[in-house]
Amino acid sequence: MTTTRTTLRELVRIPGGRRYALSATVEAATSGLLRPFIVIYAVLIGLSAPQAGLTLTLGMLAGLGAVPLAGRWIDRGARRAPAVAALLVRAVGSLLLALVPGIAGFAVGAVLIGVGTQIAPPTNSALVAALAGPVQRTAALAAGRSLRNAGLGAGALLGTVLVASGPQVLRWLALATALGCAFGAAVIARVPLPHHEVPAPVAAPREARGAGLRAVSILALAGIPYAFYADILEIAVPLLLVRDLHASLAWSSGIFVANTVMVIALQLVVVVRLAKWPHRTVLFWSGVVLAASYLGFWLGGAIGGGPGTVLVALVVVPYTLGEILYTGSGVPLVIESAPPHLVGRALARWQLSYGLARAVDPVVITGLLSLGAAALWPPLAAATLLGAATVRLSIRRPRGSRRPRSYQPASSPLAGRADRVHDRGPWTSA
Repeated sequence: MTTTRTTLRELVRIPGGRRYALSATVEAATSGLLRPFIVIYAVLIGLSAPQAGLTLTLGMLAGLGAVPLAGRWIDRGARRAPAVAALLVRAVGSLLLALVPGIAGFAVGAVLIGVGTQIAPPTNSALVAALAGPVQRTAALAAGRSLRNAGLGAGALLGTVLVASGPQVLRWLALATALGCAFGAAVIARVPLPHHEVPAPVAAPREARGAGLRAVSILALAGIPYAFYADILEIAVPLLLVRDLHASLAWSSGIFVANTVMVIALQLVVVVRLAKWPHRTVLFWSGVVLAASYLGFWLGGAIGGGPGTVLVALVVVPYTLGEILYTGSGVPLVIESAPPHLVGRALARWQLSYGLARAVDPVVITGLLSLGAAALWPPLAAATLLGAATVRLSIRRPRGSRRPRSYQPASSPLAGRADRVHDRGPWTSA
């Protein structure tokens, strides 16, 4: 935990880090108020569960169209503005959920929330990378994720308490989400950027661009089955617990909160301790662990009853470890695999694969589970293992390249030395 506290201190000490941390925490906490109940909210205003899932999927698919635009915006040198835009779009979408009654308000709000949700990861990653620099990048990204998970967990817990007073409170939770996103945007707009960390736009030959992004494209394709992890605890596990195991809703809420607490407690520790491992190796093992956890969920459903419910709850532990390994290695691997002047497009490609999976997995997960547990869990485990094998075998660093040194705090005497190693990387001319 000492390492965790040190890394969080380093995040808030870097220029703009304190404001970024405040924005991330407030935005995540208010988003967590509504996030576990978004499908229930749709059902309460007149949609069926499949219609709600389809509406959310269409919103996420609409958001995919904005991702390449966000990537090009980043490559032109923008850092704050794309992150602010992502938050404002989500704020407007949440406001529509709160103020416009009926299915039309939910549908338009879902589209705007989908757009903001899809462009948020690459814009946030580019902003954190600009604030932290190459030496602190991996740890700073992990610190930001920990803050967001802490906010989501606190918001979900508070939302669970508030919803107990009646479903009408969900409209107020949507309004709180809108206000939180707007506040986060206002804070991000005032984050000072170290100008030397933002690369100037570079006009590279088409051949160089293709070579630089080819490895990222392979990585993005391999990452599609990985991305299904994100809706397992929000869609698949609740259906498994309530429909198949006849457990109370408290199990779903408790598992969601427990997963969040474990991520908060372990993410920075695990990421920093594995800093000496190649990101490609960590990403490979994350796929193996996630696949094993999917088979564990399947086994819990097959056992049934109280023992099956307990097993499902226990399997959340390796699932959470796989999630931590995935989120701690995927984006850093994309950033280090791309030329500096194409980081925006590289992050956009990664987000397109992740966002595509996130867009279709509500429909895929609910559709496959309607056919039976065996139609979801074993194929999902096999697909994730295939993605992990692709990452392991296909993603190679260019010949002569060297990984940036493991994380060192800004005050470390190795910081300048590691910067020089990074600046002589494969994508920088001699």
